[in-house]
Amino acid sequence: MDAPKEVALAQSVVAPLTRAAIFLVVCIRPEQDNYAALRSFFADFSGLVRAVEFRDLEAGLTCVVGFGSDAWDKLFGSPRPAELHPFQEIRSAGRHAVSTPGDILFHIRAKRADLCFELATQIMNSIGDAISVADEVHGFRYFDDRDVIGFVDGTENPRGGAAEDTAIVGDEDPAFAGGSYVIVQKYLHDMKGWNALPVETQERIIGRKKLSDVELNDAEKPPYAHNALNVIEENGKELKILRDNMPFGRPGHGEFGTYFIGYSRTPRITETMLQNMFVGRPPGNYDRLLDFSRAVTGTLFFAPSSTFLDSISGDPPNSTAIAASPKSDAPSASTLGDASPGTLGLGSLKGHKDE
Repeated sequence: MDAPKEVALAQSVVAPLTRAAIFLVVCIRPEQDNYAALRSFFADFSGLVRAVEFRDLEAGLTCVVGFGSDAWDKLFGSPRPAELHPFQEIRSAGRHAVSTPGDILFHIRAKRADLCFELATQIMNSIGDAISVADEVHGFRYFDDRDVIGFVDGTENPRGGAAEDTAIVGDEDPAFAGGSYVIVQKYLHDMKGWNALPVETQERIIGRKKLSDVELNDAEKPPYAHNALNVIEENGKELKILRDNMPFGRPGHGEFGTYFIGYSRTPRITETMLQNMFVGRPPGNYDRLLDFSRAVTGTLFFAPSSTFLDSISGDPPNSTAIAASPKSDAPSASTLGDASPGTLGLGSLKGHKDE
């Protein structure tokens, strides 16, 4: 009898919403010794998380780690995740989804902000000399899961098994099953301009009632509504992503924002949503929320399985394999969904179980 196939264990991508989070994006300093130091660090990373988590097991501390395209090659070599590529900027009529540097993402979550703070501190104590910080955002859960613009965020997130099927790579890339693609963007809001709008106008921009969170019906909802442009369908089925956005801000500095983080088993779904938002569907029918919200960062990562992380060694990757491995370039705005009209060319995105 054949031995049962080992199933790769995903990181804590599909985890309950928490009250606090830290989003830490870092770049690796180019000295060669830093790559070996980071491989050794990640080989023992799960132990570091457990040590901090043990201080309050009920607080649900987790940390998802993702790697950018260039960092993946230098840290791990070949093979590489099939769809890993740099985040592609989008420009349209003054709207700009920027692409910013980032080699490693640490998405730290817990019910307690102090545990997030402690783990981030321990991470920096361990690898601070090998990296530079590109961005650090401390997020908080705002009232009843609302954004600072006053609307509930994440209502349409898939749940249960559907969340796993949405966010976790399966048999389409067997070498990296259990992983997840992650796109992050930091948005800053013009709160004075937003709050000057009548509530009814805000609701039409978002596509939901502000107080009740009930979705506007089709007769009320304009085609430029935020939630309308984020509906992606293929072959009659809606394709979703898993969000864990967090508000952040510094009122004394007039800074109010949303940290967008979207997990998916393919980055093409999130990229198509952004294309719809910034360019429009059809072009020109853009997301009017962008008249008040500005993206100041944008990076794409791959979060490998926990099984992959635990198998990392301090040995350097195969440089020959790196040179020979094909680069996965970002699809251009004009090629997203070119496989056939009106589709993303995703094929079957079955879950892990037979459907």
